Amino acid sequence: MSQSIERLKVLSSGIFSLILTLGIARFAYTPLLPIMQEQAGLGISEGGWVASINYAGYLCGAVIASLVSNLIIKDRLYRIGLIIAVVTTAGMGLTENIWLWAMLRFLAGLSSAAGLLLGSGLILNWLIRHGHRSELGIHFSGLGLGIAFCALSVELMSRYFDWSQQWFLLTLMGLLFLFPAWKWLPSPDNSTLTNSGQLMSDSPPGHTFMRLFMAAYFCAGVGYVISATFIVAIIEQLPGLEGKGAWNFMVLGLAAAPACIIWDLVARRVGYFNALITAYLMQALGICLPALEPSLMLSLSSAVLFGGTFIGIVSLVLTMAGRYYPTRPAKMMGKITIFYGIAQILAPALTGILTEQTGSYSDALYAGAVIMVLGSLLMLKLKALNAQES
Repeated sequence: MSQSIERLKVLSSGIFSLILTLGIARFAYTPLLPIMQEQAGLGISEGGWVASINYAGYLCGAVIASLVSNLIIKDRLYRIGLIIAVVTTAGMGLTENIWLWAMLRFLAGLSSAAGLLLGSGLILNWLIRHGHRSELGIHFSGLGLGIAFCALSVELMSRYFDWSQQWFLLTLMGLLFLFPAWKWLPSPDNSTLTNSGQLMSDSPPGHTFMRLFMAAYFCAGVGYVISATFIVAIIEQLPGLEGKGAWNFMVLGLAAAPACIIWDLVARRVGYFNALITAYLMQALGICLPALEPSLMLSLSSAVLFGGTFIGIVSLVLTMAGRYYPTRPAKMMGKITIFYGIAQILAPALTGILTEQTGSYSDALYAGAVIMVLGSLLMLKLKALNAQES
């Protein structure tokens, strides 16, 4: 098999794994949330808590990814995560018990970490080992495609099926993605040499850099999760935009699909830190747009800005982390994602409580935008620190 075909299959395995473990196992909950609130009696604050528990599972997965160094074990955990993604998606349609939903969302969070962190680490290791450019933009397009796929699927299925039947149909679709995600990713090589015989050595950053990096990524987690979890419910609540939430989410996914490839090109031209500062500020604008005025144009602009930046931030940050640890890419990925995960646990629950008290998502959206601006300032400080250490 030629190197180009093998590279395409490996990257495709990552795309399909992200469609399954994040697009379906994680993000199907977002367009289905208002439907479950209407048909299954799920309350607004309960919906926020269930989302937070999903992120608790993701956080636990990030901790595991940061502690496990052996690539063979990571590969096994990655494949277990693919199976869990399918099983938990099916389980969501089998019950109306809030505690069982919470348990299933926790396990789905573990599978999301397997796809995003372990899968990304294994693929980045393979790319570096085989002499390819160490970028994850193509791989991360799977997340945007997964979001768009779920949004479109829910929009079409909602006309004919209830909330539980939609979870079952998504499970069947997930089985189709499971095969290439499993089959096309080769077993990892544990050696410290590339295929050309070059030594792969880790070069971890300093403690101050790591602390600031984690804080900046925490800000990204807060900004991301508020919109990612509630965007459909937010749009559905706006006057004149009823019925537009799922379509808005689909636009978000379509904007996210090519975003990582674009941000890779931007980073090559202006550097990773300048690219991240720009993405943070653009996302801050995208987050607060729906709160300014109930306009379809503003809501779609928000979807494009948010979808075009949030996954770009994740891709750029995780690629940087993986480059510091080429022999164990998921190690630093997992460590910084712990803080991203903490943000994802706290923010949905607080958003649900705040929205229930005020009757509007606006305050939560403005808070998310402010925190993203703070994150951009931290990235600016990291850029200066990196220049000093170079």
